[in-house]
Amino acid sequence: MREKIFLGADHAGFALKEKIKTKLQEQGLVVEDLGNDHWDPADDFPDFAFAVAERVAQEKGRGILFCASGVGMCIAANKVRGIRAVNASNRWLALHSRRDDNTNILCLPAAQLTEKEAAAIINLWLKTPFSKEKRFRRRLKKIEQREGK
Repeated sequence: MREKIFLGADHAGFALKEKIKTKLQEQGLVVEDLGNDHWDPADDFPDFAFAVAERVAQEKGRGILFCASGVGMCIAANKVRGIRAVNASNRWLALHSRRDDNTNILCLPAAQLTEKEAAAIINLWLKTPFSKEKRFRRRLKKIEQREGK
């Protein structure tokens, strides 16, 4: 079974999420959109961050969240046990977050990125494997112990 990519966005990230969702599906990826399913200026980012983070934690998939800055989504997602979310506004952050920290949720600042920039960051993040170097595994183990895993 192929890995599933869970998507979520508030009103500020909705338009970019919809464009990226189409691109990911065209690439043959399994995508599940957890909302919002329409543009709603009164929605709240934690609702979508928690929905995506809980599914990523349960199903061992990965998630991508979109809001204006990426910060709120990242903070909320990281409250769920087992989640290692990163707010990556560029490819360097995306690469290192996957390779060194095995991030499982990518949060993007929709107000700062073009569709092309977001797609490049996402593609790199999805293709970059965790290095599994001893020092990185040791550090992640410490985080898991703190979470009570």
